[in-house]
Amino acid sequence: MAPAIPKGTLVLVTGVNGYIASHVADQILEAGYKVRGTSRTLEKGNAVKAALEKKHGAGKVEIVVVEDMEKEGAFDEAVKGVSGVAHVASNMSFDCDPHKVIPGVIAGVNNVLTSAAQEPGVQRFVYTSSSTAATRPKPNQKFTITKDSWNTEDIETAWKPAPYDRSRAMAVYGASKTQGEQELWKFVAEKKPSFVANAVLPNGNFGPLTFPTQSGSTATWIFSVYDGDFDPVRHVAPQYFVDVRDTARLHVAGLIDPNVQNERIFAFTEPFNFSDVIKIIKEIEPDHKLPEDALSNDRDLSEVAEIPRAIELLKEFGRDGFIPLKQSIIDTLASRN
Repeated sequence: MAPAIPKGTLVLVTGVNGYIASHVADQILEAGYKVRGTSRTLEKGNAVKAALEKKHGAGKVEIVVVEDMEKEGAFDEAVKGVSGVAHVASNMSFDCDPHKVIPGVIAGVNNVLTSAAQEPGVQRFVYTSSSTAATRPKPNQKFTITKDSWNTEDIETAWKPAPYDRSRAMAVYGASKTQGEQELWKFVAEKKPSFVANAVLPNGNFGPLTFPTQSGSTATWIFSVYDGDFDPVRHVAPQYFVDVRDTARLHVAGLIDPNVQNERIFAFTEPFNFSDVIKIIKEIEPDHKLPEDALSNDRDLSEVAEIPRAIELLKEFGRDGFIPLKQSIIDTLASRN
């Protein structure tokens, strides 16, 4: 069956210098397409361009500067001539004031959707959502996550009246991803664009950096634990993990698989906590000294009904399924500067 967008065509990846977005670009190139990436600065964009071209060859990656995705028409030039769009860029400030985060995320989603809808060649649109769009972490509680799950709790918490203290930061982030994805489906339902839309909902991403100086997002949690610096992860709730390369492959499935339409694709591999990470590091390097009981042993007990669908899509890439936690940690540490 022919892919949903023709091989060799150009795909837009927003925020391409980011951890997830750079891997999305890498897998798009691997699948035989070209990439146009947006970045807030040319310097940041060129860093990932150099890394991708070193792997895939010259002439397949271009960078365009979009300084402010909240600005109306911000993506009008960037979408010209593309067959697909992966909107990965988002507000990762973890600001505790919802007014400084959520309206901007919604505006960014709307802007790139509007630009894509005006470009006749766009046939596919994939939005990088988050596990936090489906649920907030609930340690030691049994519950089921389905394609109909939405994190309304974080929306309620995020928009409570001031004062906005640091304890609200994760709720604001969760609400931004929830309302951002809801904006996607609202746009599709109301505007009926000619392209097919899908969303990918990854949980905590580990896996290698694309280039050594990259800001590694959640990959830095592994570096911190390895170094015995537990403060950055001490209050991170137990959750599922996913290797960033699998997250990227699922984005590509949403872009090119003709059978994937209007889906929420759940990039959830297996539950973990940071006590598990310590044990794995000690397995990898038995002489590396880390205290085994330094972090909580709480568990994510949720069941995710959509995991088999994600595994089915990964098998289209010749994979057996998701990359397991141990291999992901090995590869994360190996990529460290």
